[in-house]
Amino acid sequence: MGSAYEKAIFHTSWKAWLDKWFYWLLLLGVFVNGSGLLLPVMEPDGALYATISKTMVLSGDYINLKVQGKDWLDKPHFPFWMTALSFRLFGINGFAYKLPAFLFWLAGAYFIFAWTKELYNVQTARLSVLVYLAAEHLIISNNDVRAEPYLTGLIVAATYFYYRTYKENKSIFIIPGSLFLGAAVMTKGIFIAAIVASGFIAEWTIKKKWSEFWNPRWWLAITLLILFIMPELICLYIQFDHHPEKILFGQTHVSGIRFFFWDSQFGRFLNTGPIKGEGDILFYTHTLMWSFLPWSVFVILMMVSRIKKFGRPADSNTDYINPVIFVTGFIIFSLSQFQLPHYLNILYPFLSIMVSAFLTNLDEQVYHKTILYVQNILYCLLFSFAIVLAIIFGLHNLLLTGAVLATLAFSIYRFFPGNQLVNIFGRSFSAVLVLSLFLNTLFYPEIFKYQSGMKAATFMKENNLTGPVYTFRDLIPEFAFEFYSAQPVYLIKQSELYTLKGNIRVFAPKIKIDSLRNEGFMIQDTLTFPHFHISKLNGTFIDSHTRAQAVDSSMLATILPKRI
Repeated sequence: MGSAYEKAIFHTSWKAWLDKWFYWLLLLGVFVNGSGLLLPVMEPDGALYATISKTMVLSGDYINLKVQGKDWLDKPHFPFWMTALSFRLFGINGFAYKLPAFLFWLAGAYFIFAWTKELYNVQTARLSVLVYLAAEHLIISNNDVRAEPYLTGLIVAATYFYYRTYKENKSIFIIPGSLFLGAAVMTKGIFIAAIVASGFIAEWTIKKKWSEFWNPRWWLAITLLILFIMPELICLYIQFDHHPEKILFGQTHVSGIRFFFWDSQFGRFLNTGPIKGEGDILFYTHTLMWSFLPWSVFVILMMVSRIKKFGRPADSNTDYINPVIFVTGFIIFSLSQFQLPHYLNILYPFLSIMVSAFLTNLDEQVYHKTILYVQNILYCLLFSFAIVLAIIFGLHNLLLTGAVLATLAFSIYRFFPGNQLVNIFGRSFSAVLVLSLFLNTLFYPEIFKYQSGMKAATFMKENNLTGPVYTFRDLIPEFAFEFYSAQPVYLIKQSELYTLKGNIRVFAPKIKIDSLRNEGFMIQDTLTFPHFHISKLNGTFIDSHTRAQAVDSSMLATILPKRI
């Protein structure tokens, strides 16, 4: 199929432009995405996952997932195993937490290139990688690391090897395909396999490849998938199914295996599981518009183009796998009752391929006009946003920051001038990376000063404050404090303070410390740290003039035994 598409007509301007700019833009894209590796781990999810892996390494227990000493049943093991391995190699720190996720995301870029080259040609493959590198929410996720960077690499790798099995009739590719898919399932759940399968089922159905449904190699793929996810099933059985007496979600006899196959996936979809949400069928429609910037307009125009062509006879060379995987995943997420913006990230490799194929064959002038106007406006808005954000937030060296951003805006336009589609693409790509680099190097370092748990733990480490430290069991956990703390963090109930035999050091919100002081406890050695939930920014916090209204305080304090 790849060789047939080499003969397809695509704009020669793309070939010349990509030959000139691809490697420079590739390096820039990897660099900007990698800049998030140097930032601290963000509350709440990132810090929680990092703490779970830290517990794994310190305890030597790689089977039982624990949070603050309690059994934890939510996400599968694979990302925690990868993070634990990184901790063993590079130490327990934020860089080591983010590194394996970044490498899997980077592998996603490689497999996008390899697969698009099979489907189309080298130029479309290069373009698909650039679209992937500059998708805004993927860049954000390489800073606020959860499971998605792992999944973006794993899911496209699995699809690539299954595609080669299908097109080249070589069963050997079944093994890496099922291995990557198994790792993806052990990262997010069994629905990942259903999304990948949907693309191939649609491909075979539309092109009437009925024999593929009965081909033994696909039954082998299912068998291998089950084999490769056995480590996850064994761990779940040992931790939960073998111990029906454990209390989880307020009840006993909770099956980890059932949760993995049903409650974690279909339970959230139907809102019948222990973890519930409130879904909005249009949530991912507007999420896509900002999270896939700067390529959102291309998605809309591509959809319009596909609707116009709907109903035409199936072409033997037409790619149905990417569109169906994307649409299936998008529908599943939209109908789900539990929704978070980063869930869409795993579909962006497929969307990147679709957008690049659309662009390299775009010849309708009306689309060029729309693209020109929208992307030029977006270009101005992205640089304006960075400058306005710097002013409103009150960043240091405002004049220098504004001057650098304005210079970059002017320089990029000089590098990619005029109204050609290739240069419009180059400007959009560069503008998003400049904005993201601005966020990672200037904005986020400032807001991390308000992640009090990390700041308090770092202060203790830098000032050699040793001995046990406690947090209160009844408060919302600060996992960044536990992750960055050099010593174990213990939980304590307020009632236990009445029987203290000696002084203890605690980390708690200032309001909690004040209430204890009002109850007659002696509090000494208090250190105050500004606190804000930085993963949920709002206008009050961002505005330097109103920030004090949004910021709370947390404290490190020594509590003395209460006098009777």
